Formats: sequence, C-alpha cells, structure tokens
Amino acid sequence: MKKGPITPKGFRDIKPELAGKRRRTINKIAAVLEKETFGFVPIETPTVEFAETLLGKYGKEEKLIYQFTDRGGRKLALRYDLTVPLARFVANNLGLLTPSFSRYQIGSVFRGEKPQKGRFREFTQFDFDIVGSSDKYEEDAKIIAAAIKSVRNLGLEKATMIINDRKNFEGLPVEAVRAWDKLYKIGLDGVKKELLTKGFSKDEIDKFISVLDKKRETENFNKVREILESKYDLKFGKDFVLDNTLARGLDYYTGLVFELLPDDKLEADREISIGGGGRYDNLIGTFAERNIPAVGFSFGLERLIDLI
Repeated sequence: MKKGPITPKGFRDIKPELAGKRRRTINKIAAVLEKETFGFVPIETPTVEFAETLLGKYGKEEKLIYQFTDRGGRKLALRYDLTVPLARFVANNLGLLTPSFSRYQIGSVFRGEKPQKGRFREFTQFDFDIVGSSDKYEEDAKIIAAAIKSVRNLGLEKATMIINDRKNFEGLPVEAVRAWDKLYKIGLDGVKKELLTKGFSKDEIDKFISVLDKKRETENFNKVREILESKYDLKFGKDFVLDNTLARGLDYYTGLVFELLPDDKLEADREISIGGGGRYDNLIGTFAERNIPAVGFSFGLERLIDLI
C-alpha cells in the first residue's frame, strides 16, 4: 500500500494515546499553577514573530532559530521559546502589571538542532513566569516551589531542583561560563580543552576553574532557601540543592538559575533535565524601555511525559 508524505526530520505526528497523555499532564500542572497559592493565569502568543524580536536574545544558540522571508519581504521567525514572546507581550500590555503579572503558557517552539532521543525540532514547552514584582526572593521561591509541587502532582516524588546564582560568575568571560555548564557532559578535561580552543592560556583556565569550582551560598540563594523551607515546606538536600556547575546557556539570565532533574541521581541525570529557568531582569526592559523584573520556569513536555 502506498504511504502518504512523511514529516520533515525532527517533526512528528502525535497519535491519540500520546495526545491524551499530554493533555492529562498539562491539566495536572495547570491545576497546581491555578491554585490560590500560586495564582497563574493562561495566555497565548503567536507561533511566528518578527525575526528582529528574537534575534540578539539567545547568544550562540541564535543560529538554531528558524528564519524566513514572507512574500511581503518581511523577515520572520518561528519562536525559539515562550519567554521572549512573553517579554514582547508584557511590553505591549503594561496595564496587566498590578503590580505583577503571573502567567502560564503551553505551545510549540522550534529549534534547528540535531534531533535525538526525547528531543525534536518542534517540541512543546509549558512555561510559567512572574513579571513586575520587586520582591525577587518571594517570586524566585514561588516559581521553584510551583515547579516542584507540579511534578509531585504527577507522581515524580524524587525529582530534585538544582539551583545556582549567576552572581557566582561575575568577572568571568562568558566562554568560561558556557564551558563550565558542560562539565557533566564533557568532563573537566573537556572544559579545559574547549577553553584552550577559545584562546585562553593554561594559567587563565586554572584561575577560571578555581573560581568556578567553589560552592558558594550567595545571599540570593540563602534568602530563597529560607522561604522554600518555611513557606512551602520543601527540604534542602531532598527537594532542592545548590549546584555550582549550573550556568544555563541563555544570555538573558541575571540571578538565580535552576534545573529540575528527574530524581536524586544528580550527576547521572544532568543531560535529561525535565525543565529549567531563572531570573531575567533585563529582557523585558529591552522591549518596554523600563526596568521590569521577571523570573520563570519552563517544562519540556516531551521529556516529562517520557518519565511518567
């Protein structure tokens, strides 16, 4: 029997059984986020943005953005994530900041990277963010707690949030931070080799690593830890930990960054995180021309569903 056309590499059809599982997962997370404790509301944004809206926000990952020109000569792009479209949305809807705005969104995003197990060129993100509040400790803690409580509602009792503070990287070149973020993937020798190819001397690399390898509990981390334990009944060492290797590659992060791993085997699971996020206080201001603090988290729905 002749088959129909195939989908492009990295794209796929989703059959009824998996579609149903996705919907049930989304509903369980949304049920947690919409509780009075957290108070998130849904929004939706377009799949296509002007290319200039997305460019200059993702560092070296920008090369993965799908760009094209329409028949009117306009340069457009498929959204790379849901965070930059949120920043554009807020800049155009400042009246929602009373004084803050907490939203969640589910949608397809697109990245022109090599497909692999659990990773596609089109995949679904489930984001939730708090925009506008000046109480960064409370809001960072709320985002982290909401992510942990959501996966507990899905039955992932051992999932662990790893947290670090980008403040620990101040004064270091961005190349050193990006290489350090790959430590669990390429090892210490791999980090050194990558930095050598970037033109740094062995002495410079040793100095970078001596700074990066110190586990420092910053004021940001300690304040958020206190709230997580006292307000949300989460336990340090069980529900969340400090991890000095975590950097997250996107350039717009400014404070605490975090990733959610499927269980407590932290070293083994670094390459299969089920979500991540952090504080990004400067991104929305690039559109709104005013300082608007923000913090958020994003679940990778495909990996999350694989686990449950």
